[in-house]
Amino acid sequence: MVLHTSPYSSAFLGCFSSLSWGFIFPCYWLLDRLLASCVATTLEKRRRSQDPCSFMTLYMLVSTPLYLLLLLASLPFALLGFLLWAPLQVARHPYLYTHRRPDKNQAEQGGAASLADWKPQGRSFCFGSANVCLLPDSLARFNNLSETQRRAYEVGKRIRNGASRPQIKIYIDSPTNTSISAASFSSLVTGFRRTSSLGQRPENPGESETEPLTECPIHTAGADCPIHPSGEQSSAECPVHVTGEENTADCPLHPAEQNGSDCPVHNAEAQDCSDCPVHNAGAQSGSDCPVHNAGAQNGSDCPVHCAGGQNSPEFPVLASGVQISISAPEPDSPEAQAENHHSEEDRENMIGAMTSNNTLSHRTSVFKKHAGRKRRHGDDGFDHEISAFFPANLDFLCLQEAFDHRATSRLRQQLHRYFPYVLSDVGRYAWNGCCSSFKFLNSGVMLASRYPILDAHFQCYPNGRGEDALASKGALFVKVQVGTSSQQQQRVVGYVACTHLHAIEGDAAVRCEQLDLLLAWGAEFRKATSRPLGEKCLEDQVAFDVVLGDLNFDNCSSEDKLEQQHSLFNQYKDPCRLGPGEDKPWALGTLLDTSGLYDEEVSSPESLQKVMENEEGRKEYLVFPTSKNQCPNQKGRKIPLKGNGRRIDYILYREDVQQDWKVDIEEFSFITQLAGLTDHLSVAMRLAVSTGEEEP
Repeated sequence: MVLHTSPYSSAFLGCFSSLSWGFIFPCYWLLDRLLASCVATTLEKRRRSQDPCSFMTLYMLVSTPLYLLLLLASLPFALLGFLLWAPLQVARHPYLYTHRRPDKNQAEQGGAASLADWKPQGRSFCFGSANVCLLPDSLARFNNLSETQRRAYEVGKRIRNGASRPQIKIYIDSPTNTSISAASFSSLVTGFRRTSSLGQRPENPGESETEPLTECPIHTAGADCPIHPSGEQSSAECPVHVTGEENTADCPLHPAEQNGSDCPVHNAEAQDCSDCPVHNAGAQSGSDCPVHNAGAQNGSDCPVHCAGGQNSPEFPVLASGVQISISAPEPDSPEAQAENHHSEEDRENMIGAMTSNNTLSHRTSVFKKHAGRKRRHGDDGFDHEISAFFPANLDFLCLQEAFDHRATSRLRQQLHRYFPYVLSDVGRYAWNGCCSSFKFLNSGVMLASRYPILDAHFQCYPNGRGEDALASKGALFVKVQVGTSSQQQQRVVGYVACTHLHAIEGDAAVRCEQLDLLLAWGAEFRKATSRPLGEKCLEDQVAFDVVLGDLNFDNCSSEDKLEQQHSLFNQYKDPCRLGPGEDKPWALGTLLDTSGLYDEEVSSPESLQKVMENEEGRKEYLVFPTSKNQCPNQKGRKIPLKGNGRRIDYILYREDVQQDWKVDIEEFSFITQLAGLTDHLSVAMRLAVSTGEEEP
């Protein structure tokens, strides 16, 4: 297959299509503004009620008649443009593929992921899905959202900021405690520079050697450091930070083969924290220690001082029962690294975001099993959380409802600062292909990837009804290369399917038919792309097969029983599902109540995260599954069933993609970073893929 890098195969057709759209756009924009002035969001209503004589009221009184007059004047040109534009859609490609490497002015880390030889221990891959509701402004207002162009820019910016931050994982070996908040480790977290992580060191060692004392994770800003004598301007002479160390295994504080007794800070004869130069003389508790958290009672709780504790080479700090793992996105090639340096402003913003994130729960993207690690959440065997940020090192992102063309362009521009490969403008327009009705909107599906895209194919669902039939909803199938097997000279690939199903309630039969088509089309795509085109060689080795998207049904509503029992869940595994009609206790709904989008309690990612972590808070801001047999309560709303809301956004994976290979889920996240920008919560999942063999 050929990836389409332009909407049309001919430059002439492309110019002709642009000309025709130029005739249509004034009428389209005026109609959108006219309808938008008739539908107000709750935020706009609140502002008007507070100031009845506001400028907004005057603006509407003047602009509405003006829009109507200009709309009538533009109709003849729009009709002419439509007659030229509609026939051209037969020759239009079903998607636009763009590839762009970050330049010197776009220094966010990320970029193309490494395609190094596939090792037996394998790798991990992170997938994300989000419904961004980028409809024309007049239509988005029916979901209580406005300013589509601004939201598109902000959505892309937040996603790339979340995905490009360093990975931090804190484990607590305790039968009662399973997480650590950022407040407890704020002084520790702010001391780590992003490029000073396990996976990547600064290109210029001198930059890390001349960091000011305020960057030190041990002492606080402006405090007299017990390690750095007064007057030192850098950490170069610090007995903890030794110049030239390349990784944490060479750290003089915690060498891989030594224990705490060999630490240059703690003398070998020291028996307690009173002999430690970090602790103030005579300090009796951790409250006096610049390292200890408030409430620590002795040196055994200190993340630096651990009597007799063994230290792991895989973690920069390993205190009693605590492991901290830090890594950045996989490093690029040396040539790419030379082009990727963070500006000072971006680095400061990143550090501030790290401090405000109270989840701090992301692992390194290089998969390694930790034999001594216990399961944190019962029998699930993987981490699950509600996070205020998209996972670090996000590899694949599937978006739905990216309908508006201008908004999609803004969003794509932002995503390209982290994802080199993007498929956008996916779908069919007018009367085209299998679509029996006229399509005014494309599919709204969009895919961004850090790995090279080898093949892509889009299919339109032919059975849309009602207003859903106006959009070219369908499924986008993508094949990506994630590595190379050096032993057999085979490519290691993965398959990703992105979709958005029929949305009208009660049309279960329509959604089930679309799920049947999704499975059939996916099998055909995998069969057609199983080996490199035009080459007589072995078939590609498949690392993963994942389905992402908004399926528009949940696993708890009695009205969705037909979809809950579909064979899709026999072939693909849902990490949040126990069985038909029953989710796991920690699973969270992803559909927000649109009436509360602008409440102060959920106005930011952090505040929405706190609300979602509270059972009573969820009842106020999530849409819950309902039963047909339930009667409305006094407020006219149905009484919600037991559960945590309607979960309609899914990430499913296949466990048996390659013989003798192992596919395990590492973590699943419900993400609040797009608070105020959409009426959905985003979801993310990290998969660990290995060959099942021992590393030589």
